[in-house]
Amino acid sequence: ARRRLSEGATDPLHLHARAGLPEDMRLLLADYPKERWGEPTLAEMARFWLGVHDNFRRHHAHMVAVANHWRGGHADLRGLHGRLIPTVQDFLQHLDMHHRIESGQYFPIFRKVDPRIAHGVDLLDRDHDVVHDDLDRLFQSAVGFHQALQGGGPDAGDKARILADVIDTMGPRVLRH
Repeated sequence: ARRRLSEGATDPLHLHARAGLPEDMRLLLADYPKERWGEPTLAEMARFWLGVHDNFRRHHAHMVAVANHWRGGHADLRGLHGRLIPTVQDFLQHLDMHHRIESGQYFPIFRKVDPRIAHGVDLLDRDHDVVHDDLDRLFQSAVGFHQALQGGGPDAGDKARILADVIDTMGPRVLRH
C-alpha cells in the first residue's frame, strides 16, 4: 500500500522539497552524465527504461495540450471528455504498472548490484509514493468530470477546470521524478 505523504513534509529529500539530489546519491553521475544516457554503452534495458520515462513526459504534454485546446475555446466539454478521459486512463494505467515493476522488480535488484546506490534507490521508491498522491488526484478529478458530464450536471465545466488544473500542477513533480 502506498503511503500518504503531506505536501508540507519536513524531509529535505521529499520530492516537493528538493531541487536536486545530494552528492552522496550522485555516485554514478560523473561516469554517466545525463547527456550520455542514450549512448549504446548503457545496457539495452536501461535505454528502454529511459525511453519509457520519455514516453510519460510526452503523454503528459499531450494531456496538457488537450486541456489547453479546450481552455482556448477550441473544444466543448464533450470533445474534451472524448479526448482527455481515455488519455488520462491510459496514462494512469501505464504509470501505475511502471512503478509497480520498478518498485517490485528493478529497485530490489539495483540495491543488491551496488549497495552504494541503495539510498538513492530508496529515494526513488519514496518518490513513487508522492507521485501516486498526484495520480490519485488525477484519477479523482477525471472521475468527477466524467460523472458530472455523463450525468448532465451543471458543474461539468467546473469539474473540467479542476481536471485541467490537476494536470498542470502535477506535471513538475511527476516529470522531475
